[in-house]
Amino acid sequence: MNIIEKDILLHLKNTSFINQRILSERTNYSLGKVNQSLRNLQEQGYLSTEMSLTVKALELLESHWPQRAIILAAGYGMRMIPINTETPKGLLQVNGEPLIERIIKQLHKVNVHDITVVVGFMKESYEYLIDEYQVELLVNMEYSQKNNLHSLNLAKNKIENTYIIPCDIWCDENPFQHNELYSWYMINELMDDESNVRVNRKQELVRTDQGGNQMIGISYITGEAVHSLKQHLTEMDSDPIYQHSFWEEALFEKDKMIASSRLVNSRMTYEINTYEQLRELDESSRQLQSRVIQLMAENLEVSENEIKNIAVLKKGMTNRSFLFTCKNKRYIMRIPGEGTEHLINRRQEYAVYQAIGKLGISDDIFYMNPENGYKITAYLENARACDPENIEDVRLCMKRLHDFHERGLQVEHMFDIFEKMEFYESLWNGVPSCYRDYEETKKKVYELKKYIDTQPQKYVLTHIDAVPDNFLFVKNAQGDTEIRLIDWEYAGMQDPHVDIAMFAVYAMYDRKKIEMLIDAYFTEGCPQEVRLKIYCYIAACGLLWSNWCEYKRQLGVEFGEYAIRQYRYAKEYYRIVKESSLLEEEK
Repeated sequence: MNIIEKDILLHLKNTSFINQRILSERTNYSLGKVNQSLRNLQEQGYLSTEMSLTVKALELLESHWPQRAIILAAGYGMRMIPINTETPKGLLQVNGEPLIERIIKQLHKVNVHDITVVVGFMKESYEYLIDEYQVELLVNMEYSQKNNLHSLNLAKNKIENTYIIPCDIWCDENPFQHNELYSWYMINELMDDESNVRVNRKQELVRTDQGGNQMIGISYITGEAVHSLKQHLTEMDSDPIYQHSFWEEALFEKDKMIASSRLVNSRMTYEINTYEQLRELDESSRQLQSRVIQLMAENLEVSENEIKNIAVLKKGMTNRSFLFTCKNKRYIMRIPGEGTEHLINRRQEYAVYQAIGKLGISDDIFYMNPENGYKITAYLENARACDPENIEDVRLCMKRLHDFHERGLQVEHMFDIFEKMEFYESLWNGVPSCYRDYEETKKKVYELKKYIDTQPQKYVLTHIDAVPDNFLFVKNAQGDTEIRLIDWEYAGMQDPHVDIAMFAVYAMYDRKKIEMLIDAYFTEGCPQEVRLKIYCYIAACGLLWSNWCEYKRQLGVEFGEYAIRQYRYAKEYYRIVKESSLLEEEK
């Protein structure tokens, strides 16, 4: 039995047969295909001569009827910023109704009551669904590290005659049915550059790398596809290459989905991924009354409706930031990330911005809260970050850094590398380092502190996070290029040569490039003892940020190669310093 025949059989289960022409109009299949399908169904014993369903047809329907549903609700919903700081995406309200509740009610209407909700981010917010709708909550503890393929794998034992549904979908009409006969995946007629699937002439879903049909994310899995999907999920979830994959990847076999296409009108379903999409669907939604939006409007002295074009920026190591437009000007709103309150003293950061505020060397700040770190800055149009592989870029940035250090600015707080190193380690709460030789490496780095302490140092306000990404090349009002140094979260009193080391370890420079960096800062030549001191700082800063990464790792935030490379700097530059003849002379 092909898909057309199954669709016609399903239609006849729900609606009595009148004639072939009306059946053709209702199913959108040609009259010729309808006639051929009816003959085939009769020959196969699924339809009687009066076009009513036989016992064989009813038994077939019973073997495929929907029994379960899995709702995927574990993710951050990063593109929903700033709403996602207050409400998980499944509980966003449209017309006064949470998205996930609408989905559950629509499932109940077709007698699907065995519902599993996979939760993670703000999981406690979903607890009430257990009592209200008798759902089962399944917790994905790795929601911050893995995408929803992992979530579905956790619930794979529930996959059999099962609807799979993302929690951020709003459907005008009920997308679920009392009867299903085959596996399908829902798409609409719109084209989407981010989609990797399209409908071919056979109405199959095939992989594409040039954009395809907009993917809705709702699916029904039954029959042979059940075993295949479970097997794919098991294999892919254990492979790190699929750590950030969507579950739909498990539907593919040889670049074709194991589920048929279910094409729906784009006006029937809405995927709500952003603040703007929610506002478009329901401008009176309670979640639009975000305290963050209110704060933005108040400080820019505009109405909330004038805050437009909200778009999430790339997630940083410490913060989540988003871009928005107000009166044809663009701004950035910074919202501190997980665990930031332990890592950064916002009052100290505020003091730094007070010290540099009139120098025109950073971004233009419109608002900053010294308690929680929320910050609004003007967006630097057409800015580009320093390219650490471009020697001229590096030379100009080091000149900018040197000139800043020469100002000798003062604040009341220090940034002590070794004190911070111990502090970040204390945040592990007794959990041992993931590096087996951590204690030995730490001991060696502390040996270098002895040399650092013997060197003459002039403490000034130092950026500390003077990394390539924080040097921005912009055009000023006169059309000339200038360099702005942004993100002063860690800044404090310190030996300014620490900034050179920080640039090097973030750029993940090798020895040759580090020498080039030092020479770019010290245009008149760098004394050997200062060069050696910078090597010591590189080792210390490497271990500092390695400890920082270990703390963030416990919060579910991974930095891949960056974390390992920082630890390697601690070990390798200890060795370089120890091999130095100058250090031997100091002994």
